[in-house]
Amino acid sequence: MSTSALARIPASLLVAVGLAAGFGIAQGTGIRALGGAVFAACGVGAAWVAARRRGPAVTAALAALYVGAFVLAHVLALGAGFPAWFAVSLVTVAAAGVTYGVVDRRETVVPAR
Repeated sequence: MSTSALARIPASLLVAVGLAAGFGIAQGTGIRALGGAVFAACGVGAAWVAARRRGPAVTAALAALYVGAFVLAHVLALGAGFPAWFAVSLVTVAAAGVTYGVVDRRETVVPAR
């Protein structure tokens, strides 16, 4: 995939795929490292897109959010007893939503009256 093609992919989509598909692949195959590879690859892609659009400070904050969502899913599932897919769904919606709002959403201009 060329860098211009990657730049058109929404960072929030990469975040959602990284968290949800990473978990699904790890659970479905039983190979946690494979799910981790999907999580890492999507995270790197989302960071690259965010860095191009918003700069390094925003990218660092969103990277912390992405990794924090991964950790929180584990805490909710293992510590709080939430069903695993429910925990992953919660953190995925939250992290992808924040990423959309910060990186992907286009500012709308309201004409002056």
